[in-house]
Amino acid sequence: MQALKQYDGKYWKNLFDSRVGKTTWPYGSGVWSKKEWVLPEIDSDDIVSAFEGNSNLFWAERYGKEYLKMSDLWVKHCGISHTGSFKDLGMTVLVSQVNRLKKMNKPVVGVGCASTGDTSAALSAYCAAAGIPSIVFLPANKISIAQLVQPIANGAFVLSLDTDFDGCMQLIREVTSELPIYLANSLNSLRLEGQKTAAIEILQQFDWEVPDWVIVPGGNLGNIYAFYKGFNMCKELGLVDRLPRLVCAQAANANPLYLYYKSGWKDFKPVRANTTFASAIQIGDPVSIDRAVYALKNCDGIVEEATEEELMDAMAQADSTGMFICPHTGVALTALNKLRNSGVIGKTDRTVVVSTAHGLKFTQSKTDYHSKDIKDMACRLANPPVSVKAGFWVSYGCFTEVLVEQSAQVLSRWATQQLLMHSIPSLLGRKNSALKGI
Repeated sequence: MQALKQYDGKYWKNLFDSRVGKTTWPYGSGVWSKKEWVLPEIDSDDIVSAFEGNSNLFWAERYGKEYLKMSDLWVKHCGISHTGSFKDLGMTVLVSQVNRLKKMNKPVVGVGCASTGDTSAALSAYCAAAGIPSIVFLPANKISIAQLVQPIANGAFVLSLDTDFDGCMQLIREVTSELPIYLANSLNSLRLEGQKTAAIEILQQFDWEVPDWVIVPGGNLGNIYAFYKGFNMCKELGLVDRLPRLVCAQAANANPLYLYYKSGWKDFKPVRANTTFASAIQIGDPVSIDRAVYALKNCDGIVEEATEEELMDAMAQADSTGMFICPHTGVALTALNKLRNSGVIGKTDRTVVVSTAHGLKFTQSKTDYHSKDIKDMACRLANPPVSVKAGFWVSYGCFTEVLVEQSAQVLSRWATQQLLMHSIPSLLGRKNSALKGI
């Protein structure tokens, strides 16, 4: 930090802004555009990058105004990335360092991780790009098919273990302590160096203005600390003058941090994580618990939780406004809803929800929800397709029925009737004209 403090905040802002959207290697990456803050000593030739980062900061205008009465709600789409999750931000740094070590003839034969899906996808892709073997420990039958196929396709050695993530994590730590395999989990601080750049990027996208709140889904808890570290570095180095308040959102089925927070930080106990649709945060004994607590305490942070029904409803509601989010973002949106309803987050507060993965990784859960095929869940916002026989008038009848129902929400019943009264004669006229021409 002392070396970085030789330059003022204006210098760093100008430098970082000058690199946005460029193709000059490696600065076109949202991570490596902050190279001096991430891994300054690495040679650019050793960097393994897919120009990750620079992800969309989406103004969730309709969702915010219609469902939360908020005018300044934003979603940071970290899942719009090379492998479809925020894990790319950390993996480019870690694999670049391994690439450097291998070129220095250090005894590293491969890189290994335990994963709930997204970490393995990022690790295998970046290792494949560098020609480095990757080993992945996954909990059997606990991740989506889309997540499973990514490391397989990228040539990783995949072990599907009859345990949960915590069991996989314990095993990979034992393996990497005995063999020359580099540990790639967020226990490794290099990952956090890359992930912290998402926080810097948010400030940059707001023209270096600090949002009031940033809500982050939490499982192994490295990411909540990474966001704190990125924001705090910007404050320490004079780019901004305050920190946002952070919220860590957990699934109720895997909520050790939430329980710790509710106890007043007095008694942390790991839990046995139960199955959750937010599978990437299905972790009962997070390795970054101490760092997460440190971050939250230093920014007056909050921890919230979401039940399975809450997170799935939140996901469906967000999707209905044009997004296509993952269940983990549904957890974060549920936390936002609760804090908004309790008055903790105000209607004019600038709030950023971090979306950690792409919704396309979780199509099965969305399909099950909209098919109302989830046991003990009402799926109240389900929108199943309507099966009808092929034919214009059958289809038109179904369409007009739906039109009346939906239009009544925003138009008067009279206006809807007028619409139908004018459209039906027009269609009948066209049909009769067509018949006369036969």
